[in-house]
Amino acid sequence: MASAGLAMGDLNLNAASYRQVVGANGKVNLACVGIGFRGGEIIREFERTGLANVVALCDVDMGAKHTQEIMAKYPKARLFRDFREMFDKAGNEFEAVCAGIPDFAHYPVVIHSILEGKHIYVEKPMCRTFLEGELMIKAAKAHPNIVTQMGNQGHSDANYFQFKAWKDAGIIRDVTEVTAHMNSARRWHDWDSRIYKYPAEEPMPAGIDWDTWNMAAQYHTYSDRYHRGNWRCWYDLGMGALGDWGAHILDTIHQFLELGLPYEVNPVWLKEHNDYFYPMSSTLLFRFAARKNMPPLDITWRDGTDNVPPVPAGYGSSDIDPNIPPVAGGKLQPTKLNPGKIIYSKELTFKGGSHGSTLSIIPDEKAREMASRLPEVPQSTSNHYANFLLSCLGKEKTRSPFEIAGPLSQVFCLGVLAQRLNTKLEFDAATKQIKNNPFANAMLAGTPPRKGWEHYYAI
Repeated sequence: MASAGLAMGDLNLNAASYRQVVGANGKVNLACVGIGFRGGEIIREFERTGLANVVALCDVDMGAKHTQEIMAKYPKARLFRDFREMFDKAGNEFEAVCAGIPDFAHYPVVIHSILEGKHIYVEKPMCRTFLEGELMIKAAKAHPNIVTQMGNQGHSDANYFQFKAWKDAGIIRDVTEVTAHMNSARRWHDWDSRIYKYPAEEPMPAGIDWDTWNMAAQYHTYSDRYHRGNWRCWYDLGMGALGDWGAHILDTIHQFLELGLPYEVNPVWLKEHNDYFYPMSSTLLFRFAARKNMPPLDITWRDGTDNVPPVPAGYGSSDIDPNIPPVAGGKLQPTKLNPGKIIYSKELTFKGGSHGSTLSIIPDEKAREMASRLPEVPQSTSNHYANFLLSCLGKEKTRSPFEIAGPLSQVFCLGVLAQRLNTKLEFDAATKQIKNNPFANAMLAGTPPRKGWEHYYAI
């Protein structure tokens, strides 16, 4: 990172491209990059707000059934396979962009959008490497008229407002330990961890722009083991279980307890570790220093079907919040302990789920004792999608802008790096360097961008 030569303080952004133009009928004109599966779900959510005009659709696989469904829904929208062409040919027709695409593809679309003066909504995790997160945070800061939002639905739901109210009232204080867990089966759990090379090339379905699919990542020949969500399994393409679910479980803890970046990340246990895709199970320990009047805090992350954490006495049942959105078109399947967290403070213990699920004080008798002291929790004025669009219209401020979502995503980048290298990382939050491992420190920037994409990293 130190040698990247990216003087972010001198960002030469095109000020003339700032756009705060309101679309027809008081709506935001929206261009959508990634329109199948999760991308399609995002588009439908934006439509439900009544605040968006979908004017452009972009996907590398326009011939697939799942993309054609969205195309049929918006027959007047302009169609593109390459987001760069979309900006060139239709950039004056939209004010905002939503990106529902693989983790490794987020960065170029985000940076391109900001440099073109477009508001940007991007799915979590915001970035795939620590350096990408750093550049995205600084680009947004240098371009303050552009609205940014990381897709993190719980950040506009009940848990967000409850956690803030309880923290402000002193109910949540002196937190020293958090256990976060996601123990559902993952896509790679039936793969062979004795892998020694990437998958062999397979015949490519007709109509896919596979070169653009690879974006700035090192080129991978086509395989079904990459396409349609399988990219999440690979270190160099996705962010595994941590990047997928961490933002939905740890977001309010990270923001309201002002955690910033950890000073240590330790892969305590990795089952069937290999050099290509994520372990079958992982236990990661993140250590955060004391902040202001708050004590040091440890977060233990546990994923894997055989890695369910122990729960304290009086924990009670574990239920899936029905408000959790569909997972790849289907609902999350129940497990022994559903995704969530246990928060231990010096006086109280809290249990919580994922996304917008609210916290409970445990055990029940303690909750009853505390009931009269709990503050009133305000209602949300908008869901996460409306919050973005209303912010584009100048009526609200986003709750998960890059200045908040970026450091959270960088925590996950450090966790994934510790998984990949299977080694403890000692991190200096002031210099943003790994102190104990030069190779790991170089990997904060990831592998160099593919030829033709370098300029996105030299802004």
